[in-house]
Amino acid sequence: MDDVTVNGARHPAPRDPDTTSAEHVRDGLGLTGTKIACGSGVCGACTILVDGSPTVSCLLPSDRLAGRTVTTVEGLGGTHPVQHAFAAHDALQCGYCTPGFVVSASVFVDTWRADHGDRRPDRDTIADALSGHLCRCGAYEGIFAAVAAACAGEFDAVPDREPPRRDAVDKVTGRARFSADLAPRGHWEGVIVRSAHAHARVRAVHPGAARTRAPDPGGPAEGAAGASAAVPEDTPVFTDLLGDDRTVRYVGQPIAAVAAPTPGGARAAAAAVRVEYDPLPAVLDPDAARAPGAPVLYTTRDERAAAPSYGEAPTPPAPWKGNVRGPGTLSWRGPTAVRRLRRAARSGDPLLVSGEFTTASQAHNPLEPHVCVASWEPGGDLYLRVSTQAVAKTAERAAQHWGLPPDRVHVVSEFVGGGFGAKNALSADIVASVELSRIARAPVRVVFDRSEELTDAGHRPGARTRVALLADRSGNLSAMSVDSVGEGGVSVGSSTAALAFLMYGRAPRRVRDFDVVTNLPPGMPMRGPGGPPMAWALEQAVDAMALRLGEDPLALRARWDGNPKRRALYERAARLDLWRDRPRGPRTGRFRRGVGVAAANWMYLIAPQAQVELSVEGGAVVVRSATQDIGTGIRTVLAGSVADRLGVPASGLRVEIGRSGPVHGTGSYGSRTTTSMGPAAVQAADRLRAALRERSPSLPAVGPVPEHAFKEALVSSEGVRVTGGRSRDRWGQLSPNMAGDLALGRGLSGAVHVMEVEVDTLLGAVRPTRCWAGIAAGRVYAERLARNQCEGAVVQGVGYALFEERRHDPVTGVLLTDNMEDYRIPGMGDVPETEVYFHEGGFEHVTGGGVGLGEVSVVGVAAALANAVHDATGWRPHELPIRPDRLIGGLR
Repeated sequence: MDDVTVNGARHPAPRDPDTTSAEHVRDGLGLTGTKIACGSGVCGACTILVDGSPTVSCLLPSDRLAGRTVTTVEGLGGTHPVQHAFAAHDALQCGYCTPGFVVSASVFVDTWRADHGDRRPDRDTIADALSGHLCRCGAYEGIFAAVAAACAGEFDAVPDREPPRRDAVDKVTGRARFSADLAPRGHWEGVIVRSAHAHARVRAVHPGAARTRAPDPGGPAEGAAGASAAVPEDTPVFTDLLGDDRTVRYVGQPIAAVAAPTPGGARAAAAAVRVEYDPLPAVLDPDAARAPGAPVLYTTRDERAAAPSYGEAPTPPAPWKGNVRGPGTLSWRGPTAVRRLRRAARSGDPLLVSGEFTTASQAHNPLEPHVCVASWEPGGDLYLRVSTQAVAKTAERAAQHWGLPPDRVHVVSEFVGGGFGAKNALSADIVASVELSRIARAPVRVVFDRSEELTDAGHRPGARTRVALLADRSGNLSAMSVDSVGEGGVSVGSSTAALAFLMYGRAPRRVRDFDVVTNLPPGMPMRGPGGPPMAWALEQAVDAMALRLGEDPLALRARWDGNPKRRALYERAARLDLWRDRPRGPRTGRFRRGVGVAAANWMYLIAPQAQVELSVEGGAVVVRSATQDIGTGIRTVLAGSVADRLGVPASGLRVEIGRSGPVHGTGSYGSRTTTSMGPAAVQAADRLRAALRERSPSLPAVGPVPEHAFKEALVSSEGVRVTGGRSRDRWGQLSPNMAGDLALGRGLSGAVHVMEVEVDTLLGAVRPTRCWAGIAAGRVYAERLARNQCEGAVVQGVGYALFEERRHDPVTGVLLTDNMEDYRIPGMGDVPETEVYFHEGGFEHVTGGGVGLGEVSVVGVAAALANAVHDATGWRPHELPIRPDRLIGGLR
C-alpha cells in the first residue's frame, strides 16, 4: 500500500474512506494547525497542499491521500514570506482561519512572483486568489496588505521588529492550540441528540444500547439493553439533558447526549436514541404569535421568568400578554413626544418623518464552533478545555452547577476562535461533555458541527422598529418615538428602542421595547446588542429628515447631536474627499455611486473585579490573569501596559491567560475588557516596581529602567508576587456592580461611518467600495489591533446589511440556512477599502483614558450602507438584508 508524505515525513496511508483528510491530519498525525470549521469546503480553514495544490481537506476522503505529498501550515516552517507578512501586518484576529489563509497565500505569492517578479498585485487580484477563504473576524484589510507586501519581496528576510500582536507567530505557524486541539489521547467523542419538533412534551428518551452510568465492577451497567453481565467499558454512554422541564420549544433544542470512543461510534449511538414526543401546537411566525388564540409558549409565571435572555445585562422585568412581553422597565413613555407626534400626524405636518424598519436575525457564526473537552480527574477535580469568552465566569458557573468547590474546577481556554457574544454561557457542549465524561470515566470532547452552530449557538435577534421624528420650523428635533419588537425565538431581552433614548440630545421622546416569542431557537447577545437594528431604523429616519429639510445629512447630525466626541468626528468627516466629492442629485444608468453616513454610540462598561497578577519567576516577570483572548489582543494589551509602566521591553515579559484560578480576569464581552484589564495591569506594575525597590533601592522610582538594573532586581526578588485591580474613575460609575462583574461608567463612546457603494440596478447588486470609520473611544491601547477590530466591524456590518439572514421552514421550524453556503458571510471580494480614524479625547476622567470600541464600531455600519444605497438610487431600504430582489422591486 502507498504511503503518504506529510511535511517531508512518510506515514502509512489511511484506509478509512469515512474519515476526512482533515480528521486524519489533525487526529491521526497531530497536526492541529489544520482547522475544521464549515465542514463543506466553503471557509478554507482546513486548507492543505496536496501535491502542491491548495485543497480543502474537510471534503477529501483520507484514503485519497495514498501516494500523495501533503504540506500543512506546520510544514511551511514559519519561514515563508507570507507568514512573516501576516504577522507584521496583523492580518489576523482570533487566528482560527489564519493557517488556511497562509497555506493558500503561500502558493499564490510564489506563483505571482515567478510570473510577475516583485510587483504588487492589486486588491481585486488578491481577493480572487483567496476567494475560497472566509474570516469571521473580518481581518481582510491586513490580509490584503500582507499578501501585497509578500509579493513585493518585502518579507524575504526575517523582520527585525516584533509583530504588533503578541501571539501572531503562534497563529501563522499553526502552533496556537485551540480547545478542540487539546483533546488527550484516549478521549471519547460526544454527540448531542436534538429535538425534531418545534414544540412538544418529551414522554420518554430511550438510550438504545448506551449505558447511563460508569461501569460497576460488581454487576451490569444501568441502561444496557438486557445486560446480565458487566458491559464492556467501551460501550457508548448516554445522559439526559432536559432536566425537570420536559417541554421542548424549538427544533434543535438539546434533549440528550451520547459518547463513544470514536466519532463513528458516537454518531451511531446518537442515531439509536429514540425519543417519544407528544407534539404541541407551535407558532413559527411573530405575526401568528401575536394573533388572538395563538398557542402560548410560556403559560406560567415561572416559565416566563426562566425564558432565556439575549441581553448582556440582567433583563429587567416587564409585563406579559400571551406571547408578547413589554414594554420593559427601561422604556420611556414620553407623553410630550406622543402629543406632539399625534398633532403633527393629524395636521399632515411635512416635517414629520416616520416608517417601519425590519432586520433579519444574524448568526454569530464564529469559525471555531462551540467545543468542550471535559475530564474528571481521579481526585475529583473537573477540567474543562473550552472555547469561551469568560474563563472565570465559566469556572464559577460550573462549580455551582456541579456542586464543586471553586478550586476543584479548572477551565483552560488558551486560544478562542471568535465569539462575538455567543460563548458566554454554560452551553450544551459543556454540560454534555461533563456529564458524559463522568459516566465514561474518560475525557469527552463535544464539538458542534456547523449546522448546530448556526441553529442553536446564538444569533442577533431580528427586530421590527417603528420610528417617528418631528422637526420644528427651525429644523431642530422636536419629538422622537421609537417602538421596537424583538424577535428572538424563545428568548427575550430587547433593548433596541432604549438605545435610541441616548441619541440626539434631549428632545421629548418615547421609546418602548417589546418581545414576541416564537418556537424558534433563542437569540444571544451579539456585538452591540440592540444597536445595529436601532441605527438601521433611526439613522435612516434622520437621513430622510435631512432630505425633508434640504440639509446636508452630516451637518444635520452635527446640529442635533450633543455629544462633543461625535461632533469632532462630524467635523473630520466633513473634510473627507469621500464626503465632499460625493455625487449630488439624481443618478441614472446601470451603475450608480452613492455615499451615506450614520452615527452611533455605545455605553461605557467596566469590569470592577478585573485583576492582574505579576510574579517574578526564574528571573522573569510573569503576567497572569484568568481572562482570555478571543482575537481582540488582550495578551498584547497586558504586556504593553506592564512594560510601558515599568519602562522595560514587552518582549521580556511572559503572559499567561486563558486559565481559571485565583486571579480574576474579566470576560470578553460588552467592550469592557481592555478598559478594565489595562488599568489593572498598570496598578500591578506600580506595585511590582515598589516591591522591587524594597530589594533594590537603586531602581528608579519612575520612568524607564536600565536593562541590567532590572535583571539584577529580578534576581534578588525571586518569588515576589503582587496583584493589581482597576481603580475607580475620577467621577465614579453610574451603576453598581451587576451580574457579577459589570458596571456602567460615565460617558458614551461614539462612531461615525461614511460608506460609499456602487449599485448595479440591473442585477440588484450592491458593492461597498470605500468606508471611513471614525471612532471616539478615548485612548487607544494597541493601535494596530484596535484598527483591526474596527476594520472587522465594517466587514460584519456589511454582512448584516447585504447577506446574512437566518431562514426557517414556515411549517416545521427547521433552520434552512444551516450551512455556510446558504448562510453567507462576506469574503474578501465583498468588502470596502476601509480607513479608520481614532479621536482619542473626551475620556480623561476614565482610569487609563480609554473605553471599549468593539461594540460602537459595528453599530452604524449597515445604516450607513443603507443611506448610501438611497443616495445612489432614491430607493429607501426598509428590510434588511438588502437583497437583490428587494432592491430591484424597490426600483420598479
